[in-house]
Parts: sequence; structure tokens; C-alpha cells
Amino acid sequence: MINRQNGRGTDTALSLASEVDPTTQSTPIAELSDEQLMRQLIGGGQDALAPLYSRYVPLIFQMAAQSLGRSAAEEIVQEVFLAVWRKAGTYDPARGPFRPWVLQIAHHRIINELRRRSHQPPLELDPEGERLAGLRDPDVEPAEAVWQEYRRSAVRSAVDTLPPPQRQALGMAFFEDLTHEQVASVLQLPLGTTKSRIRAGLQTLRTRLGPALLALLAVVALAALAKQGIERQREERALALVTVSDVLPIRLTAAPGVPEATHGTYRGRAGVGMGVLTVSNLGPAPPSQCYAIWARFGERWVPLGAVQPDADGHVLVILEDASLATPPDLVEVTQEAGSPGSAPAGPVIISAAIAGG
Repeated sequence: MINRQNGRGTDTALSLASEVDPTTQSTPIAELSDEQLMRQLIGGGQDALAPLYSRYVPLIFQMAAQSLGRSAAEEIVQEVFLAVWRKAGTYDPARGPFRPWVLQIAHHRIINELRRRSHQPPLELDPEGERLAGLRDPDVEPAEAVWQEYRRSAVRSAVDTLPPPQRQALGMAFFEDLTHEQVASVLQLPLGTTKSRIRAGLQTLRTRLGPALLALLAVVALAALAKQGIERQREERALALVTVSDVLPIRLTAAPGVPEATHGTYRGRAGVGMGVLTVSNLGPAPPSQCYAIWARFGERWVPLGAVQPDADGHVLVILEDASLATPPDLVEVTQEAGSPGSAPAGPVIISAAIAGG
């Protein structure tokens, strides 16, 4: 399970999320303007993403295909709408309409890919397998494991000597496996500032560490990138799930005694072991308690993990469990004391029965 707390980068985004636009209450969602749809998306309305996706996919795909080819263009489209989905709170309508904002995101992705290709080393062919045969066995002997741990410890010690801004940014990037964008979001800094701090930290380490330790740092970075690739694939599958037209959102409503404004939306699809749950207006859990997500299949409960809302009461959760390939009978969020068990024990916060489940 991936818990994606929606970032809220500006006061404008916060005000947008809390405002109610009466013109959107009776207008079909497909007829809303881009800016009205973004207003809903910022407020937790994931239904707004699909119309934006269908409006701009052809244009963004055409832009990318002209420079990168069709295969890479498909990747660019996914990257752009993952950014729109994850960073909706950074959109500020006071600075301009949605169209140039999203096209600027696409432009940056295309330029970055062109730069990456220009720096990519030429592929060295190995038809006889000689280079492959010369590679070391990946199994690590005990003595090598001790040496690797020593070098890792030395890297951490060197990082600890960096100035606090560099140490914080570099540590998140390499030891917590966060992307530069995620580091910038956590630190609430511009992306350019975040990259500058990481780059400055690396330059300082280069003068303090030998080549072997720098090589180890590179290995750590590559491992982080591999993990990020897996995360991205999950997010792409979730994005596809929430933007296809035949997936009907299931609304989770507040249980008795819970504020009526607290609600959620669940999306799942038969044959796909994934679901996407969004929750709005959820207050913080009391100390030593948490919110738990559950799916019921007949008499059997399946725990789908624990979550905490962000400062604005929003939660966006990508759920992955093989059981979700079959539509559940019921989806609910409960308030549990301690770690969730095998079945709900605490009070229900929001829930929804799923027809046909």
C-alpha cells in the first residue's frame, strides 16, 4: 500500500480546497472548465482527473511524439498526469489558466528526456558474452559484507558533517529513498533549491571520501532509483484506474456521530488487485490510535493498512492486494487503538456497501 498525502503548497491552494463553487454542484463534471476541475481535484475530488486526462492526452502525446517518438511519448503522458495528480495543490489559478500550467509540465518532461538522451553513453555490444562472463557473482561473502557496511557507515559519518541544509536534503535523497521532488515537498522548498543543496553536498563529500566510498554512494543512489521506478509503476497503474470511464466511484459516507462532511471515494475494478481510496475532511486520529482501511468479502475481512490524514484532512491511498481483484461487499475506514488486527474492532468512520460485490 502507498499512502500519498496530498501536498498543499500555497495558501491559494488551501483556500481553493475549502471554497464551494455553487456552479459546479449541478453542472455535469465533463462540462466544467479546467479551473473548476482543478478546484475539485485540490479539494479531494478525484473524479475531476478523468476529464482533464481525456482533454489533454492527445495534445501532450503529440508534443512529446514529435521530439521523442511514440513510445517515449506514452511515458511522458503518464509522467505529466502523475504530476498533476500528486501536485494538484501547487496549482495557483491566480498565476494563469490550467492549460499553460500543464503544458509547461509537459515541456519540462520532454526537455529533461532530451537532455538525458544527449548524455547517455553509447551502448557497447557484447555478442560473445565476454563482458557478462567477467562480472562478479552478486552473492556477497561475509568479509565483503563487513567492508561494505564499513564504507556505508563512513558515508553516513561524512554526511553528518555537512551543513544542516545539505545534510537534510542529501540524507533524504540517498538514505530515505526520496526523489528530488519528494524532498522538495517535504522540506517545502523550490525544486531548484533542493537540487542545489544536494549537488553542493555531493561536491563536499567528493573532497572528503575516496573513490571507493563515492562508488558506494552511487550504488545507494541506483538502488533508490530502482525503488522509485517500482513506486512509479504502481502510481501509473493507479492513474489508469481512476481515469478509465468504466470504473464507477463508490462514495463512502460518514457513520452516525461522525461529521457529515467526512467522506471518501473508492475505485476498484474486477480482475485488478488494486483500489484507490480518497478521503476528505478527516480529522487527526487521537493519540495512540489510527485509521484503518478494511474490505469485507462475505464473512471475511481483509485489512488494507493504516493511514493518517494530512493537515487538511485529505488522504489518497493506493491499495494493492490480490483480494481486490474481486469486488468487496463493503469498504470502510475505522478508528483503531494500536495496530489493526485481522478484523475491525473500533468505531466505523466512513463506509460503503458495493453493489454486486
